[in-house]
Amino acid sequence: MSAPPDVSSYRLAPLVLARLVGAYLVAFAAVLLVATILVGVLGGSLDYLVLLLAAGILGLIGFSWWLRSRLSVVTLTATGYRTRMIRVAGVSEGRWADVEEAVAAAPRDVECLVLRLKDGRTTTVPVALIAADKDEFARDVRDHLRAAAR
Repeated sequence: MSAPPDVSSYRLAPLVLARLVGAYLVAFAAVLLVATILVGVLGGSLDYLVLLLAAGILGLIGFSWWLRSRLSVVTLTATGYRTRMIRVAGVSEGRWADVEEAVAAAPRDVECLVLRLKDGRTTTVPVALIAADKDEFARDVRDHLRAAAR
């Protein structure tokens, strides 16, 4: 058995990323529609719409880049773990020394990895949210947990 890397980072799954970018586009389209109506009713300059469109496109590019390249949904280190952007996670970060066990679960038929802490709290990570094979992710968590117990 090989030692786990010092730090493992897991990004958003492509389908989740696509949903977030899609939500951005829908919201931006609504803002653009309202702005177009206001410019038409108030007789404003079309330059405002062009500026809004350019800002929205730059925002889309920046948001997409951040989601794809910079956002780490789950980070595993030698001393503990941290989750981000997972609403149902429960405890968002903790030390391996506080973890009693890591188990697979399927609340509401959603496959998850659950870290049960010694104080009774839990951290729940829906594996469909991360861009990794669920078994490899579970193995990496287990390896980090074992390495910390030594």
